[in-house]
Amino acid sequence: MDTIAIIGRIYQQSFDARPHLTLATANGTLSAIGDVVAQSLNKAFPEPNQRPIPYDIQRTVRFFCFGVGMGPIIGRWNQFLEHTFPLRTNSRSTVSMSALAKRVFFDQTVMAPIGIAMFLGSMGVMEGRSNSQLREKYSSLFFPALLANWKVWPAAQLINFRYMPLPYRVPFSQSCGVFWTLYLSLLNAKQDKAQDTNDKKRQTIDA
Repeated sequence: MDTIAIIGRIYQQSFDARPHLTLATANGTLSAIGDVVAQSLNKAFPEPNQRPIPYDIQRTVRFFCFGVGMGPIIGRWNQFLEHTFPLRTNSRSTVSMSALAKRVFFDQTVMAPIGIAMFLGSMGVMEGRSNSQLREKYSSLFFPALLANWKVWPAAQLINFRYMPLPYRVPFSQSCGVFWTLYLSLLNAKQDKAQDTNDKKRQTIDA
């Protein structure tokens, strides 16, 4: 417990001094951890007849960069929700369940689709995908990822918005999001593999 308290104190001090940098670093680190877990599981439990896949450090770097970019954006979004839908009118009032429900609703109908779209676009650009491949990625992955998001994140964000102080909401959501990043990482890698296979087939035909 002492270690957790020390880490929490260091994080709070860093957030107070440099909020955007702190959120970017924390979010990027946790996003990278999610991809490390995804690649480790892929290696430990390969598909039948699958060749051993070497660890892709560049893929983890891409997840780190995406997390760094999204951290301050999510932080600003949380501030917007905090001020637009206050849970209490004063320190002694009870928590407004209506305001809490509005926070979750707007988070899932506005930020969730934007976040998934930014993830697919950012990953595609960093991977060097063509415009047609980016469109294919969106077409194949956007709605499955969004539907999966709605099965998981409303409950997590309900806890986050209700109980977590504002500075800790991004780290909390991204800590829960390690498993979400695992899902996105596997989903994105599967689509990349399919696109790479199709590209090789086209090159063979053209040759």
